[in-house]
Amino acid sequence: MNPLHYFGLPFVLLVSACVAPPPPQVATPVAAVPARPAARPVQEVPQELRVPASRKSEELRRYYARAEERLLSQGLLRTDGGGADTPFTRRALVENFIRIALYDEYAIQNGRFVDQETPSRLRRWERPVRVRVHFGASVPPAQRERDRAEIRRYTNRLARLTGADIRMTDGRGNYHVLVMNADEMAASGPLLARLVPGIGSTTTNEIADLPRYTFCSVYAFSDRGSDNRYSAAVAVIRAEHTDTLRQSCIHEEMAQGLGLANDSPEARPSIFNDDEEFALLTRQDELMLRILYDRRLRPGMGPAEARPIVEQIATELMGPDS
Repeated sequence: MNPLHYFGLPFVLLVSACVAPPPPQVATPVAAVPARPAARPVQEVPQELRVPASRKSEELRRYYARAEERLLSQGLLRTDGGGADTPFTRRALVENFIRIALYDEYAIQNGRFVDQETPSRLRRWERPVRVRVHFGASVPPAQRERDRAEIRRYTNRLARLTGADIRMTDGRGNYHVLVMNADEMAASGPLLARLVPGIGSTTTNEIADLPRYTFCSVYAFSDRGSDNRYSAAVAVIRAEHTDTLRQSCIHEEMAQGLGLANDSPEARPSIFNDDEEFALLTRQDELMLRILYDRRLRPGMGPAEARPIVEQIATELMGPDS
């Protein structure tokens, strides 16, 4: 994630991106995981996003299908949440939380987001979170219904875990989930400017031109004077994804947009790890969300100040001898 940089009002607080692994040597086809449909009205698509699919979008669809096949054939993108083969201790939970919640993954250099991990401050939402989904015209009605149902189930789960006021809405939202193909993302600037006034060109340009190795991404914002309290977020989910990668992106980006901003290669089992072993929120991830929204922690705390409180909460959650 990145240190604070102003883009008018509000300013970007965090960026998280799930990136693709290197291209496959051999890809083995596997069955996709079906999602359950749910009856919801189809959302109208703004006129500026009615962009026909291009050759680039079709190439990305094939690329991500091959990436998913390869990952699944290697036993990655697990959906079991961790088990006997992935034990973790209280000490590991504490260290993973500190690294993921209190360090930033990206910095801004020359108007671009670049990898640069730095110590940061605890950040989270202190106001009600209203999740609204925005679909590009390329997403067919049946897929919209599946995506909306998945996002609704996951939103409800995040609310239960954190105790925060998090709900989906068809009205005015402040946590926007964009499900669009590459062409629609390239044309999303006017929509983003309406959703997050003052979002700035660095963020809109990043969303418009995500490199193909970036599976998905999330951007969180704060108003001036409330540096560590989120006021808006935008999660970007590629419409070109097949089922498992699509669900994985929803899980990782929506959770990171709540304040678990970083990734760590030491975190296991966890979706906050770029090795792609787990596709869906794990037991350890659930505990980290509970720690993050414990009222004994306050937005703005640094690693040293937060650590003893995190230690106490982890002991309560897992026991002193775990």
